[in-house]
Amino acid sequence: MDLNQTSKTPWPTDDKSLAQVRAFNKKLAWLPRFKIRNRLTPRLIQALLRTSQILARDKLRKHGLSAQTKTLGVGGVSVPVRIIRPQGQAQGVVLDIHGGGWVIGNAQMNDAFNAAMVKECQVAVVSVDYRLALSTPIEGLIEDCLSAARWLLDDDCAEFANLPVILVGESAGGHLAAATLLALKQWPELLQRVSGALLYYGVYDLTGTTSVRSAPRETLLLHGPGMVEALRMLTPGLSDLQRRQPPLSPLYGDFTDFPPALMFAGELDPLRDDTLCLAERWKQAAPVEVQMLPESPHGFIHFPTAFANSVLAYSHDWIKARIKATAR
Repeated sequence: MDLNQTSKTPWPTDDKSLAQVRAFNKKLAWLPRFKIRNRLTPRLIQALLRTSQILARDKLRKHGLSAQTKTLGVGGVSVPVRIIRPQGQAQGVVLDIHGGGWVIGNAQMNDAFNAAMVKECQVAVVSVDYRLALSTPIEGLIEDCLSAARWLLDDDCAEFANLPVILVGESAGGHLAAATLLALKQWPELLQRVSGALLYYGVYDLTGTTSVRSAPRETLLLHGPGMVEALRMLTPGLSDLQRRQPPLSPLYGDFTDFPPALMFAGELDPLRDDTLCLAERWKQAAPVEVQMLPESPHGFIHFPTAFANSVLAYSHDWIKARIKATAR
């Protein structure tokens, strides 16, 4: 795997894999598109999520793993994290930031995703249980993720002090991961410890990129036409000019001294341009590999398809390569 050049090579595919994706897309077409219309619906979804997690709390044990919940306090900001460790000595550590449109989700929702990463890459995973935007401004969510990153990257964190660190973020978590890296520029010595960033279909312009604004109404999973309105609802009282200020909109940040990155986007995702535009700016400072998944909507790594399996396997290989390249 070449970590020194920006990749624009089409994702390898075949007729069978594409047929599988198309069949699953037909099922997705029957589902309502996610749109932040009010604060009641996300709270209901969050309650259902927590109930399902109580019923499935032993899933990690099936993998021979367990999770520790710990509350950190750095810079006056306290934030819970969920730590999953490998059975043997960790070769690296991942700071995981979950998705959920900033309004739903928690660190536990990524257990299956993170357990696979722990086992395949022999890493520890620290997943941030940041506050949600229903009661906290998005700037507060960034503060939570920054607090966790500062704790993990500081040499006082003895357990992980000598390990390579990879940031992983999905969707809204991709936004928070990129924003966290920009905020870390205040502490150059901490930013230098980050070995790489793995970002899945994130949101990097809170005013809406071209693909968001022009998304057709039949967009899968995400409601394209309503996303700009939703972004405004999540940033009340701000003008578009203020919404574009980094780190709130990472796309417009300074990427000097950033680590190498691997980014994924779906061809049918309204957020497609967010990833492509971010990669174009990021690659001026560090190697960036961008992969576009054909005919794939938002959230594709969670779908029961060969594409999802191959993307996750490729991601694990990339993490292992970054750890090998930067191990102390």
